[in-house]
Amino acid sequence: MQQTYTRLVALTAGMLFIASCEYDIPEQQAGAGQAEIAAPKITEAVAELYPTEDNRVRGTIYFEIQATGMHVHGELTGLLPGKHGFHVHEFGDCTAEDGTSAGGHFAPRNMPHGAPSDSLRHVGDLGNIEANADGLARVDMTDTVLTFSGLNSIIGRGLVVHKGVDDLESQPTGAAGARVACGVIGIAARK
Repeated sequence: MQQTYTRLVALTAGMLFIASCEYDIPEQQAGAGQAEIAAPKITEAVAELYPTEDNRVRGTIYFEIQATGMHVHGELTGLLPGKHGFHVHEFGDCTAEDGTSAGGHFAPRNMPHGAPSDSLRHVGDLGNIEANADGLARVDMTDTVLTFSGLNSIIGRGLVVHKGVDDLESQPTGAAGARVACGVIGIAARK
């Protein structure tokens, strides 16, 4: 019995000693015989916009990096004739029937609301689009603030069309009114 007890104490002490030791298990590092795999550079994105409750506005907007900035282009239908606020919003969430789940304008630097040409503006301030008598708006603009990486990245953000005109001054949203369409900006398939 004494031998069994002595062995049990020795075994327990050994296990405690092993458990208290620090092990430095090296992690496999890129470069040590392996090539590092870089994420592909995003060059194009797309947003499919759908109508909010009691609206008919829908369309597709494309975003493409070019030498002069972000080319934003596409078409929207179902609008009332005239100008409509057009903004990137902070959340890629269009689940609320009125589009409010997309949050406010995308403004990671806490700048005031303004025109796309203003030096102090929300990243998401894209001004207005204009619909013709048939309710069709063709979008074709270049913006120098939008990006696909870093603090100003629009990937995963909401894209919203408003019922009214963005006056480009009123804080915090330009008094553009209700949201008539909402979509999420996602990485486009490579062509």
